[in-house]
Amino acid sequence: MKIGQEIKKLRLDKGMTQEELAELTNLSTRTIQRIENGEVDPRAYTLQTIASALEVEFELLNNIRDDVLDPVIARQRDFWVPMLHLSGIFVFLIPPLIIWLAKKDEIEEVREQGVDVINFQISMWAILIPCGIFAFLLITIPILIFIGIYSMIVILVNTVRVANHQPYKYWTFLKILKK
Repeated sequence: MKIGQEIKKLRLDKGMTQEELAELTNLSTRTIQRIENGEVDPRAYTLQTIASALEVEFELLNNIRDDVLDPVIARQRDFWVPMLHLSGIFVFLIPPLIIWLAKKDEIEEVREQGVDVINFQISMWAILIPCGIFAFLLITIPILIFIGIYSMIVILVNTVRVANHQPYKYWTFLKILKK
């Protein structure tokens, strides 16, 4: 993969070892090796971390990665990854789960990001269910409203971010699925 070769070139130009780059990025040395050898295509967040450590613009590395992708796969990724995030807009677990199960073997970003989206949905449900059970207490009604608004905002922000190939962030306290 061209992206790995470019990262290796930039690292060597800086006089850095793989171990030094790994330490600066909080990635394992093995991950750096796999990226440079073209064994894996790094996610946007990983690219951003590497770009920062190498003191280059994220867009430089991201554009190289996008240039090597098959245009059909790139179009599918650019459609399904934002759809995965957006599908949970009303705190429904089923739509993101269906997209994740259907596309996780075809699109790496769906496989990886789907875990975060589903864990976020499960975490929100873990709050909503007890609040729904105790809805007769007036204090739970504002919590329900807050969780609904919070979930929608987080989902919309992350959908826009992944659509623009930027890193996303979900707060979760339950991590049922592992990457």
